[in-house]
Amino acid sequence: MKLTFFGAAQEVTGSSFLLESENAKILVDCGLFQGAHYVDDRNMELCPYDPKKIDAIVVTHAHLDHTGRLPCLYKHGFRGDIFSTQATKDFAEQLLIDAEHLIKVDLANKGLPPLYDINDINDTMRLWGKKSYHEKFNIKDFEVEFYDAGHILGSAFVRISNNGKTIVFSGDLGNVPAPLVKDTETIPQADYAVMESTYGNRTHENPAHRKDILENLIEDTVKTKGALIIPAFAMERTQELLYELEDLVENGRIPPVPIFVDSPLAIKLTTIYKKYSQDPDYFDAEALKLLRNGNVIFDFPRLTLTLTPAQSKAINDVKLPKIIIAGSGMSNGGRILHHERRYLPDPNSTILFIGYQAQGTRGRQIQNNFKTVKIFGEEVRVNCKIKSISGYSAHADQPLLLKWLSPIKTSAKKIFLVHGDIEQMTALKGVIQDNLALETLIPKPLETFEL
Repeated sequence: MKLTFFGAAQEVTGSSFLLESENAKILVDCGLFQGAHYVDDRNMELCPYDPKKIDAIVVTHAHLDHTGRLPCLYKHGFRGDIFSTQATKDFAEQLLIDAEHLIKVDLANKGLPPLYDINDINDTMRLWGKKSYHEKFNIKDFEVEFYDAGHILGSAFVRISNNGKTIVFSGDLGNVPAPLVKDTETIPQADYAVMESTYGNRTHENPAHRKDILENLIEDTVKTKGALIIPAFAMERTQELLYELEDLVENGRIPPVPIFVDSPLAIKLTTIYKKYSQDPDYFDAEALKLLRNGNVIFDFPRLTLTLTPAQSKAINDVKLPKIIIAGSGMSNGGRILHHERRYLPDPNSTILFIGYQAQGTRGRQIQNNFKTVKIFGEEVRVNCKIKSISGYSAHADQPLLLKWLSPIKTSAKKIFLVHGDIEQMTALKGVIQDNLALETLIPKPLETFEL
């Protein structure tokens, strides 16, 4: 087998790996490069391989940094099969449709043409087949199997075998335990692993404590009569947050306060969660127990979902205190910017980060205590309180990454680290070599390895 790194090499986004045998070429993920801008200019570069010669694409999960270039591949001639879990396909379709306009606008502002259009997305979805966890299938001489990654609903790590050799691609691994989704499965035997390292040098707060931290922040916001604004990714983070807010509200642990989800995409994705809410393949035992007892997921007093622009603007008329959850998760676009412009200058308000903030993004600037940030062309002062809860991250931290790798410490020949800032990768590489005695590499972009 031959493995080439076409994305997420020494960086966080753009996941894409080409695996070749004598008879087949398969791509694992094909994601957008993202950072300071919604879509990085590198996405405009034509693939260094011929899309027409790719036999199939295996998708680990729906996030755009893993799926966002799939329609572009179709546009340039790809006509093979695409495989993922059923939930991943459903989520990816909504995410791609939502992103199409944002990508077009972002590139137009730079004088660049769109990556693809809605017809390319629709045609891409027609190539997309659904597979269950542990349903083995073949792509020519490759055998493929999905395992539950515990990252987001439907996420998978993928085990691929050929000619007696096995490689595992982690996709993004989950933060255990997490609300809603099942725990990350154990890695099976493997000769090689391509593993994410987003939090390779971090240990999250205990996930069991994050609800207590959230409760305290809400109580403080109510006391100061401010706004608690939460930039949140429409996929998974918003739903996890709603799940825990629902518990806090229904058990009387927080004072009555209006809660707004100001994200049309998050609202659409939430309906997909409801679609799978009785499926034991996706939800964890605790969530299924609540749902089977007649509870309606994501539906509780004082929660308002704002779909239209008029409904979004009406949030301004609601008296403080209030809680506003809006995208985008890194504050580099979306409705959260309107709320940040309004409440960042307010010392009684709080901005809460519950997800990774990439370098160069507005969210990272705020998190790094910039005195001002630019929003809609104007400098906005940051006087509000700035809080972060890393326990809400959907990514595994260093201890969980080591735990995932441990079962193959006697069989693996090489570990390849991807999907991380270089300092996170470098730290994790040292820990893996010291604790597990596994040869660990940090591949460069476009680097190829014979396995």
